[in-house]
Amino acid sequence: MPVTAKLSRKFYETFGDDLTNELVDLLNQVDMTYRSELREMNELNYARFEARLDQRIAEVRAELLKWMFLFWAGTVIPLAGLMVALNQL
Repeated sequence: MPVTAKLSRKFYETFGDDLTNELVDLLNQVDMTYRSELREMNELNYARFEARLDQRIAEVRAELLKWMFLFWAGTVIPLAGLMVALNQL
């Protein structure tokens, strides 16, 4: 929701309606320009943040899968050896 600039009545009386309205329009245009630029920068920064976050999540997931496999292998291999040893009794 754009906020329109408003000036005091005394400003209008001193400089006239035409000049004051031009100034108000200029201030509103500058405000809209800065708002749109700020919105674009925020969208770009969010996209970069999201890309980095996705990359970090992928790295953590890969690391987690590696450790899960190592713990699984560390449990299954000795258990299989124990089963083989018990079957030979």
